[in-house]
Amino acid sequence: MKLSEFKWINQPRVFSLESDRLILFTDPETDFWQQTYYGFRNDNGHAFVLEIQEDFTFSVRTAFEAGMQYDQCGILLYQDSRNWVKASVEYENREFARLGSVVTNLGYSDWATSDIPAAVKVVWYRLSRRAQDFYLEFSYDGKQFQQMRMFHIHDPVRMARIGVYACSPLKSSFKATFEDFELSESKWEEHK
Repeated sequence: MKLSEFKWINQPRVFSLESDRLILFTDPETDFWQQTYYGFRNDNGHAFVLEIQEDFTFSVRTAFEAGMQYDQCGILLYQDSRNWVKASVEYENREFARLGSVVTNLGYSDWATSDIPAAVKVVWYRLSRRAQDFYLEFSYDGKQFQQMRMFHIHDPVRMARIGVYACSPLKSSFKATFEDFELSESKWEEHK
């Protein structure tokens, strides 16, 4: 997989791109969120995505040095501002963080989380596609993956824009490192 084929959505001011690694520093007051409960809309998080037409499995290793509430980095499927999915660790405080995901369909975001120790600073994510349906997993070692969720995107997904993201919703900034990018045919077994 060539990182030179990826494109920015909301490019950060500070980043470095090597052949197999992306390092970025988040700009303050950046986020992805749509309407639900809070009422606000944010679509200015940093994302680095690749367009893929067919079914796939995409995985990546994330390492982060988040230190302020809501700082987050992870994996992103971005169709447009009203239809996208993110999975990440979101920093809460010195004791715990939130491993979670947000699915946004037709302009409304949901939010599903599990508390994990704040000491966790490295997570792998894996996302698989079968037409309009997706299977999201995470791992602490890059070998044994666990299910986070299965979901459906309502608007037609002809060309998936898949990649990584990071953002700092408050007035903060942190370093996020992405490596071990892998793309293959879908490893999500077909249901028969």
